[in-house]
Amino acid sequence: MQFLASRIVFNLSYILVSCVLSHTLFADERPIDYNRDVRPILSDKCFYCHGPDASHREADLRLDDEQSAKEAGVIVPESPQESELWSRLVTSDVDLRMPPADSGKQLAEEEVKLLEQWIEQGAPYAAYWAFVEPQAHSVPSVAEDDWSQMPSDRFILDRLRNEQLSPSPRAEFSTLARRVSFDLTGLPPSVEQMAEFGSDSEDDAYEQLVEQLLASPRYGERMAVYWLDLVRYADTVGYHGDQDHNISPYRDYVIDAFNSNLPFDQFTREQLAGDLLPSPTLQQRIATGYNRLLQTTHEGGLQPKEYLAIYAADRVRNLSAVWMGATVGCAQCHDHKFDPYTLKDFYALAAFFADIDEEKHFTNGGNSLPTRRDPEIPVFTDEQQREVDQLTEKIDSIRSSGLTDKKKVEQVRALQEQIASIENRARRTMITVSVSPRTTRVLPRGNWLDESGPIVEPAIPEFMGALASQSTRATRLDLANWLTDCEHGNGGQTARVLVNRIWYLLMGTGLSSSLDDFGGQGQPPEHPELLDHLALQLIQSDWDIKHLVRQIVLSSAYQQSSQASPELRSRDPFNRLYARQTSQRLPAEMIRDAALAVSGLLVNQTGGDSIKPYQPAGYYRHLNFPERKYQEHIDERQWRRGVYVHWQRQFLHPALKAFDAPSREECTAERPRSNTPLAALALLNDPSYVETARGLAARVCGAKSNGEQLDKDDAKIQQMFRYVLSRAADEREQALLSQLLAENRAVYGQDAAAAQALLDVGLSPASSDIAIGELAAWTAVARAVMNMDEAITRN
Repeated sequence: MQFLASRIVFNLSYILVSCVLSHTLFADERPIDYNRDVRPILSDKCFYCHGPDASHREADLRLDDEQSAKEAGVIVPESPQESELWSRLVTSDVDLRMPPADSGKQLAEEEVKLLEQWIEQGAPYAAYWAFVEPQAHSVPSVAEDDWSQMPSDRFILDRLRNEQLSPSPRAEFSTLARRVSFDLTGLPPSVEQMAEFGSDSEDDAYEQLVEQLLASPRYGERMAVYWLDLVRYADTVGYHGDQDHNISPYRDYVIDAFNSNLPFDQFTREQLAGDLLPSPTLQQRIATGYNRLLQTTHEGGLQPKEYLAIYAADRVRNLSAVWMGATVGCAQCHDHKFDPYTLKDFYALAAFFADIDEEKHFTNGGNSLPTRRDPEIPVFTDEQQREVDQLTEKIDSIRSSGLTDKKKVEQVRALQEQIASIENRARRTMITVSVSPRTTRVLPRGNWLDESGPIVEPAIPEFMGALASQSTRATRLDLANWLTDCEHGNGGQTARVLVNRIWYLLMGTGLSSSLDDFGGQGQPPEHPELLDHLALQLIQSDWDIKHLVRQIVLSSAYQQSSQASPELRSRDPFNRLYARQTSQRLPAEMIRDAALAVSGLLVNQTGGDSIKPYQPAGYYRHLNFPERKYQEHIDERQWRRGVYVHWQRQFLHPALKAFDAPSREECTAERPRSNTPLAALALLNDPSYVETARGLAARVCGAKSNGEQLDKDDAKIQQMFRYVLSRAADEREQALLSQLLAENRAVYGQDAAAAQALLDVGLSPASSDIAIGELAAWTAVARAVMNMDEAITRN
């Protein structure tokens, strides 16, 4: 059992760390900073009643506004004893103490002390960090620095020196190669890659590996998984019958965009407003499928007006979360409690999307599979496109000669029918088409039946300025340009949000731990100067994402070992100082992809329809409108990567769900990582994993070294370890697996039926070159190795 990924034992040191003190991490060793240390306390404990929301403000007091707080005498700079804020926090009178007892909030002693010190220092406020443009910071000069390889390293090292800490040693090459391969492609390094780069005596072996991985088509697939989480991509509508809809070409567009390194500002424009670009290409029209990714209903008794309001709110939530790192969705019914977004701001943002043609599916959607969600377009394969082009040329040729007789008319009709037949076979995808904008009103309390609110035009939040639109009414294109405009728009903040998330993907924790909330309820960055530095670097590189990724993975900080001493884990349990790398379980898709890769079953084909792997019988029995039965694919599509798996919102594939993949109903910037028996059981019993274990066993039994067949068990075990873990087995692992092999040979060698039952789990036939009992025994060994914690962990 020591080989099983029984992820049930939690690291208690992570759970027992006080959340109350998280905002003041290391604050006692640094000058008090309003944004980092004070504002999070006030936001969490005070702003609900004394913040931006005027309609719910108590005592006409704003603690988020320096002038208001100090004019009222609530805060008297340099004098806590004269400040009513402090006296209300420490009074023993329960009727006067703040926060009130019925609020469910209470300040820790350390927080009260910190506010007292802040007032003693003059209670200086500061503009909220997220609403200030990124500032250029000089790269720190660190004495005796033979560690740093990138400018980002010097920011990290300078902070570590101030904290009297040192970086961790560089990870072993096998660990580092495995880490960067998973991070950049979502797959383990191949044995051939390890042989090529692991034995390379040149100093640039690692750099060469990085460039090879960035150039791989697998890079786009790995990056797309995260983006699809953000934009809540799925293959089904979500509401009511959760019918399939046509959208997979959008997923392929995202993969291609990352592989071609499409600049992020153009990536933004094409998704939000590709249809508004001059002469949009097919790919730009496909990109506008982003606007159609939200959940929709096709219920017969729906109220179109109600759902148009629901769709508008969904779009504002996603837009603000994905590009602004903001929770504007909280202002749907009232002004935001913690940030300066107003009710009007919410509906002004919704008005940008009021021109999207989406009402047809209310009448022609139905319960078909897939359901129709016009407007849609056919997306041809290369071969289909050639056929259509040839037929179109013939039609044009006939028409150019004049349709003067019945025979030519019939010829044209026949050719058009052939084109229609091809279109019927082609994949379809939802796109955005702009129509005359619907009227957008502020909905008091978010009530779609209440039309008493004022009409609003498309606009960005008022406190952020105004758009310089070229037309009388701002468009989605204006919004997209504003999001990435670094001179007159929100480009600096968009860059911060993107940098923070990519840093998280590569380092395990963001420079700000709040990946989806750069507002008052989020955590300010522990390294604000580094975040600004990288954001400006991204902008100066013309939004080159590969350049940013390359900078991070080539840094010394990235290449550190993830091993940590008990002292370092106690001092910095969440690795916010980056004195080490982060060890974490792989995402759901990567676990499956890694198993397919090491088994030799993986089919690397880019793009195409979504695929359906094995799934328990009857899992869809509660799906109605229409009733349906899951039918897995019985060809090579079964072995394609997880990014292509059919995403059923209401009934997500159980193996994905067991490893915390989201249903994608809302933006997901950070997946949880749970430890449950279901995960271990999925690895042991899911037919996909049993079959990949069989494939790995057959691969090892057929493996060769220097052109000769591996005939010794020890050599085969070592080869299995190289496939799965990118390293050799140690003596203890070798002995345990040899014993396991012997035990299973004894069982399956005498019980052919049991061996057959183990092996007959799916599509791939058992190898005819290997005795069935021998293959079953090696399959048992492969299951053990593939269920090791290390096999599903990125270190």
